[in-house]
Amino acid sequence: MDDDQRQAIALHRWAVIAEAANAHLDPQERGVLVRQIAARAHTHPDGHERRYSRGTLDRWIRAYRAGGLDALAPSPRADTGTVRAHPELFAEAAALRLELPTRSAAQIASILFHRHGICVAERTVREQLRRRGLHREALAADPKVFGRYEAERANQRWITDVLVGPFVPWPRIETSVRAKLFLIVDDHSRLLVDGAFFAHENARACQELLRRAIVRRGVPEVLYADNGAPFRNAWLTRTCAVLGVRLVHSQPYSPEGRGKQERLNRYIREAFLAEACHVGIESLDALNDLFLAWAEQVANRRRHAETDERPIDRFEARGPHRAVDPEQLREAFRWSVMRKVTRTATVPLEGNAYSVDPSLVGRRVELRYDPEDLSRIDVYVEGRAAGVATPFVIGRHTHRQVPQARRPEPQTTGVDYLGMVAAAHDEQAGTGQKIDFAQLDMFAGDTGETK
Repeated sequence: MDDDQRQAIALHRWAVIAEAANAHLDPQERGVLVRQIAARAHTHPDGHERRYSRGTLDRWIRAYRAGGLDALAPSPRADTGTVRAHPELFAEAAALRLELPTRSAAQIASILFHRHGICVAERTVREQLRRRGLHREALAADPKVFGRYEAERANQRWITDVLVGPFVPWPRIETSVRAKLFLIVDDHSRLLVDGAFFAHENARACQELLRRAIVRRGVPEVLYADNGAPFRNAWLTRTCAVLGVRLVHSQPYSPEGRGKQERLNRYIREAFLAEACHVGIESLDALNDLFLAWAEQVANRRRHAETDERPIDRFEARGPHRAVDPEQLREAFRWSVMRKVTRTATVPLEGNAYSVDPSLVGRRVELRYDPEDLSRIDVYVEGRAAGVATPFVIGRHTHRQVPQARRPEPQTTGVDYLGMVAAAHDEQAGTGQKIDFAQLDMFAGDTGETK
């Protein structure tokens, strides 16, 4: 297992235990949540559904508290090769599942051991049954039932989404682009936590808005998002893991649970975008200024029809919310990639080359950096700091997903080079003197061309 896989599994384990790792829970509440998590199936990075025992979940929670995200990375283990050595066992396992669909993988593994004396891992049985389409979810006939949900307190659950907005002028390419409105809503109070229009729908736009929202409103316990590219990526997953935020993605083709966000989107279209398009939009910055003022003065101060309270009052009812340490916030919004150190003790990143410690030659290292400043790269090996990467050849100073600042228009000098040449020609032609073309080099430069 390489470092990329170990990091993906660590992030997956955090997503599983994030709900139970909440510091607000007492031991009794945590025990109830752990049992609920153990009863659910979770999608592993390899694409398969898995269930974890309560002992495993408790061990992961203790590891995260002791060593953070790096402590959740798995250690290497040997493969027994049971699948290849005893393929007939899994045909029998399939028959056992079909005979009684509620029979668990652990129970099937126990039956196989007592009948044949061969120990087969519970996880191996589960994976083999899933490959044959015999997992318990597929065999269940009961329909899903969805209940109504509302967070118990402010900042317990944030919902984020992207709303496609109007076309706005974009000076960089001298045309207009479709603005995308990134939104964050508090589930309990219906507060529009924050929102901003961006020219591009990417991971950096999502992180920029999330960082601003955390600074303004505090740290949420859960961030609920859809499966779009801005929300399902390693960078946002790492950000939530460092901050202790549980990142939850909605099920594909299952809009249940996003009703509050959809109602707010409709309200924004009717009450803000219609008015903004009517008066005209000068620029993206002007649109964001209008939206910020409208959100604070109108959207968050209207009396909500369902709660019968103003969102801002309901949000602030319990006092100040949990803030985040500035250093932890900076670390959370750094990006991380894995690179192999070349034989010249360099690593590539975004077309740039960086030199690292020669002792790292041939090893895979983790690079942590601020995408807005590629001149500073910190190097980590197996979660431990290993110095910095010194820029060797740097062509880009910011990541390509970070919007570039528009270059200012150059000031005109008023110099008319061809006019000066023509004036010199007319002056000498009028006096009847022979034109000395060599003197024109003072205007044209030494080009070496003659006629």
